[in-house]
Amino acid sequence: MLNMFATKLLSLKDTAATVASEIAPFASAVDSEAAWPARSMAALSKAGLMGLQVPEQLGGHGQGLLALAVLTETLGKACPSSALCFGMHCVGTAVIAAKATSYQSEHYLSKIARGEHITTLALSESGTGANFYLSETLITLAGGQFLVNGTKQFVTNGGRADSYVISALSPDSGEIGDVSCLIVDSDAAGVEWLEPWHGFGMRGNSSRGMRLTDAQVPLTNLLGDTGDQIWYVFEVIAPYFLMAMAGSYLGIAQSALEAVGEHMRTRRYNHTGDSLRHIEPLQMKYADMWRSIEKTRQLLYAAGERGDRGDPDALPFILSCKADAAETAVAVTNEAMTICGGIAYRENSRVSQMLRDARAGHVMSPTTDMLKIWTGRSLLGLPLL
Repeated sequence: MLNMFATKLLSLKDTAATVASEIAPFASAVDSEAAWPARSMAALSKAGLMGLQVPEQLGGHGQGLLALAVLTETLGKACPSSALCFGMHCVGTAVIAAKATSYQSEHYLSKIARGEHITTLALSESGTGANFYLSETLITLAGGQFLVNGTKQFVTNGGRADSYVISALSPDSGEIGDVSCLIVDSDAAGVEWLEPWHGFGMRGNSSRGMRLTDAQVPLTNLLGDTGDQIWYVFEVIAPYFLMAMAGSYLGIAQSALEAVGEHMRTRRYNHTGDSLRHIEPLQMKYADMWRSIEKTRQLLYAAGERGDRGDPDALPFILSCKADAAETAVAVTNEAMTICGGIAYRENSRVSQMLRDARAGHVMSPTTDMLKIWTGRSLLGLPLL
């Protein structure tokens, strides 16, 4: 599998693995305290990984979908919340980089490459459900700037990032779907953060609501042209987001498999002296878990590789990978709970955290059901929407 990776990606993976080993001891506290992983983000910045999606000419690594999947998988094994926060930063970076102006390159991308700036997405709204590509937030032109009014929900890195890529109805059209993307700086006037949302899993991602009341955004912070958001969603946001999330959930599943393997090798029955690994039904279950993870990994890496080289048949691979990773992660962590028994079932055990984190995969938009519908439509030659 490693043979398909370029030398630079192998180096980046090794760097991410070093960071993962540094942050792993703090993953339990991130979860139990629902604490944003500041230590992780600082370590990633110090390691030079925050510019993963920044073009090389701006000091970044110029990487694409495959690299994002590989690095979030590596981090997800150690601390899923850190993988999610890093992944969302990378998706936001990719959106800015897609049609960046010279101003945006200098003021955002160069700083991101230097590890001096964190960005993220702020798309979801309570009134649109899983249809994250729709927006009821409004932007108007006033005094040579945009004024933004609306409320975003479930903003990862909320209140922690330096900028937020948001969606809003275009100033010259009130039609649903005619939406624009803007960069909102954290210190913009008119931005208010709502109470943190405490989740069942992925508890350290600082998910919060973002209320914008006549929020002032310079015209220079418009991404692309007005009404470009649907292009951004399906050409940039969805592919990068799906890779980042699928990698994170795959990392969770791999971590659960390793926890089960360790338990089966070390847990012994006093009356026989045999370890759990000698029990054939458990051997079969362990093999099934391993096989599910490897199939998911092959699909994910194929999706990233095809997407990066512009394969016209890449879309169903990309759409399927998050749905498949979510199903694998939930199934594997649930099986891990059973095999590890009472040790796993205790409150806030490592394995129970994995199960809680994995469960987010099905409900985080685009949901598993939505992705399966889109995959089917893509394979049948139908428009996704």
